[in-house]
Amino acid sequence: MAESLSFTTDVVAPRERAPQWCEWVWRHFGGLESDLYGDTAFDGQLVASHAGDVILTRLEANRHRVLRTPGMARTSDTAYLKIVAPWQGSATVQQQGREACAREGAWVIYDTTAAYEIANPERVDHLIVMVPKDAVTERALRVEGVMARRLGASGISRVALETMRNTYQELPHMSEAAARGAGEMIKQLVQLSLMELAGLETAVTQREALRDRIRTYVQQHLRDPELSVDTIARALNCSRRHLYNAFAGEGESIAAHMQRLRLEACVRELQHAGPNARPITDIALSWGFGNPSHFSRVFRDHTGMTPSAFRHGPGR
Repeated sequence: MAESLSFTTDVVAPRERAPQWCEWVWRHFGGLESDLYGDTAFDGQLVASHAGDVILTRLEANRHRVLRTPGMARTSDTAYLKIVAPWQGSATVQQQGREACAREGAWVIYDTTAAYEIANPERVDHLIVMVPKDAVTERALRVEGVMARRLGASGISRVALETMRNTYQELPHMSEAAARGAGEMIKQLVQLSLMELAGLETAVTQREALRDRIRTYVQQHLRDPELSVDTIARALNCSRRHLYNAFAGEGESIAAHMQRLRLEACVRELQHAGPNARPITDIALSWGFGNPSHFSRVFRDHTGMTPSAFRHGPGR
């Protein structure tokens, strides 16, 4: 039977669940900071198994974010390519200036040797697969250009998704030798998926390239209150229709993408309280929110709390 381990907050006192979860995530994934959007109530569980040197983890938890800084990436013992494949909820991965969002029926891949950030803005049930990087890049495949990409909709990447899911579900009934064989199959399918993506010059990759340009421009001008679909279209010399098409199927519009990034930036600043903390209105204005009332409303929709209540919440 394949080796497995599990953690659940069900056995932890309610007030200790959030910090205990952060510690488990740090330990299991080899150095990863967690942020719970300021929530004080939290529950989650991790159940992980090995298929040879491939690690498959089912993660069920309340909304949360994880962050790997460049320093954390440098101190990691093992280099992995990591995959998040949601059963429920969504995951948005940011790495190397790109961003990709996956829901059920898709997966996103990223590199643990580089910095990344993942937002899970709703309760999630994810399959997370860690594949040794050397096993995938041995054929001189350059992975830098295909990280933070969404796969799984069709073709070999769809086969890879179903294989990863089925392997995880059947691992408890496999012998160790069978599990190793399943792990080798996963590595081959992930490699083929990335090779296909790297060699694909289609309208799909052109749309992804434009989406990358849009996200880069938004990130660079996020503090500008005049940032809009029209200003982006003029700056990138393309039509509004092309901009909307680039974000088709992403789960959020360009406007929603900009608002989410601005809110996440404000959340990070509001986590710093104390006598030297910046006024809430100054923070909102500095991140492109021109109307404090509008900011308060969308912040409450995003976090479930007013900016003031969030700033003065437990532990701050």
